[in-house]
Order: sequence, then structure tokens, then C-alpha cells
Amino acid sequence: MSSIRLENLVKRFGSFTALRSMNLEIANGEFLALLGPSGCGKSTTMNMIAGMEQPTEGRILFDRRDMAGVPMGRRGVGFVFQNYAIFTHMTVRRNLDYGLRMTGRPAAEIRRRTDAIAELLDLTALLDRPSAGLSVNILQRIAIGRSAVMEPAIFLLDEPLSNVDAAFRAVMRTELKALQRRFGQTMVYVTHDQLEAMTMADRIAVMDHGELLQVGSPLEVYNAPANTFVARFIGSPGMNLLTGRLVETDRGLAVDLGEPGISPPLPAPLAAAARAHPRREVIYGFRPEQVHLTDEGSALRLPLFLAERIGARTIVHLGSTEDTVRAVFQGNPALPEGVLSFAPDQAGVRLFDAEDGAAIRTS
Repeated sequence: MSSIRLENLVKRFGSFTALRSMNLEIANGEFLALLGPSGCGKSTTMNMIAGMEQPTEGRILFDRRDMAGVPMGRRGVGFVFQNYAIFTHMTVRRNLDYGLRMTGRPAAEIRRRTDAIAELLDLTALLDRPSAGLSVNILQRIAIGRSAVMEPAIFLLDEPLSNVDAAFRAVMRTELKALQRRFGQTMVYVTHDQLEAMTMADRIAVMDHGELLQVGSPLEVYNAPANTFVARFIGSPGMNLLTGRLVETDRGLAVDLGEPGISPPLPAPLAAAARAHPRREVIYGFRPEQVHLTDEGSALRLPLFLAERIGARTIVHLGSTEDTVRAVFQGNPALPEGVLSFAPDQAGVRLFDAEDGAAIRTS
């Protein structure tokens, strides 16, 4: 196994800065997801870890060893790309054992390790089949196996499931996590799909425009986003974010949200943090899954715009087309026509600065 440390890592391409002073530690045997939209710098970060790109500034250390000048072939990393790049003139077995053969491993070891990885990835029945003509799903499974069979200390995967179908992605999420646990590898997984990151990773590093915005467990980034970008990006749908102004009411500190009304009183720790905040304008956030319908006097009110009934859950859109509040309910609830009265679960309410979007943290 191997730990990875990124120290003040910067990458520029001419006048364009792809990565801005990134500091990150990845523990031995950890599964870390680099998550963010296209162009945020996550693949550039992975390419520098692999040795395919050199940092403009900063250092990359594996187990405290500086990787400056160490070529990719000597870093002990396995790499799986979005494009599987399979040798289609070879059988599945020959693709899987290619790296072992090139490094001169004994024939018995090659067969044992190839058979083991084929069984793990459900490829045993295909070992003697030509790779040409196999489905994209199977080819990507072969690509993962070809790298994994080398048992690298560090395993890097750059959006390996983006070209496969949804059902196969669900299967591979389970298999990749099982693979990582079996070999105890340090795994870095690049993705723009927050579902992949949330279901597989021990920790998630959320990035945007070349900056590392937050690092934490899936529950940490979901429940306590560092800013409004993370709040919107994590979750399906993302967090509801309504601009408002802090106001004192006879029941405590609340947020005047305009059309929806005045929020229920803020929980005491959040109210204390809000009172200490220098500005009265805030962004009031709550998860769609943490909304309930209510007729209480402190309820918010918005007209029903759209109800999406998706099997086991219903996504309700409230308000106008440009600025909707979304609520997620299990099953197929009866919804009254017209204006709905609702309230967020108070434990899940979050506040953010209206100017820079940073979370207003409780002590």
C-alpha cells in the first residue's frame, strides 16, 4: 500500500491555471473520489499523480518519497482510462495477463492471478474468447482487470464507467469497491457522477475551477457542505438554496425568504452562529429529502408547479419555473392542488453567506 500527499500542487498550461495550490493527503488503502464538473482539474490532478504530467509548482509524495522526476513506469501505479484501449486482436485472457507477461512473471503465477481476477470480475467464461466484438461493458471490465491483475499499490481510475450503460455502472460500483477491499490498494477515482462518489468512496474531494473546495466522507459533504457549490452539486436533486434576510421574531431568529414567507425559527446553535455573522443577507439551505408537508403557522408556502412520480419516490417542484423548491417524498403521496404548506426538518437547515457562498458554521 502507499499513501499520497499533494503539497501546494499547481498546474498551468501557458496562461491557463488548471489547478490552484492543492493540498491533499490520501491515506494508505483509502478509496478517494475526485468529484467535480468537466474542466474542474480532477483529471489533471490524476495525471500528475500518475506521472503523465509534471506539476508547475508543488510536490507529490508517495509514502514521503518525492515523485519529482520519477517516470510513470516506476511509480507502482495502475491506471484505467475512460477509453478502455483493449487489444482487440487478443483473447480476453491475453489482455488480462498482458502486463504480467511483459514483466516476465512465472507462467504458474500468471495463470493463477489471471484466473483470480477473471473470477472476481465475472470474466471466467470469456477467457478464451476474442476481445473483438465484445460489448463496451465487457471491454471496460477487461480494462479494469488488466490493470488490477498487476496488484499496484496505487490504483487510478479516470471516469472508467462513463461510457457504459446505467445497469452495468450499478454492478461495477459494487465490484470496484470489492476489488479495492480485497487488495487493500490506495484508490483514486475521478468522476463527475456524485452517485459513484457517494456509493464507493471513503472520502470525497469536491473540486471546481481548479480549486479543492471540500474533503470529507460522503455523509460529511452531504450533511455539511462547505459552500453553495458543494450544496448544489451533492445530492439528487441538490440542496434547495433560497436567498433571504435574518429577522428576529417572537419565536426566535428566522429568515425572511420573500415569496415563501418567513422560515421556522433557526435551531439554537445555527441562530447563534447567524447572530455573530457580519451580514444579515444569507442563503437558506435545506435538502429536498428533508421536507415535510405541514399546516403549522411557521410553514412556508409555494404553489405546486410539477410533480414527478418516479417509481418509489415523488419529486415535487414548488414555485416558479426559474426558482423552484424541490421536495422528495417516498411513494406516491396525495398532493393538494394550488399552494402547498411545507417546512424543512430543522436539524438539516444550513445557512450560507449571500456574497461568497461559504457555509455559516456552528461552533
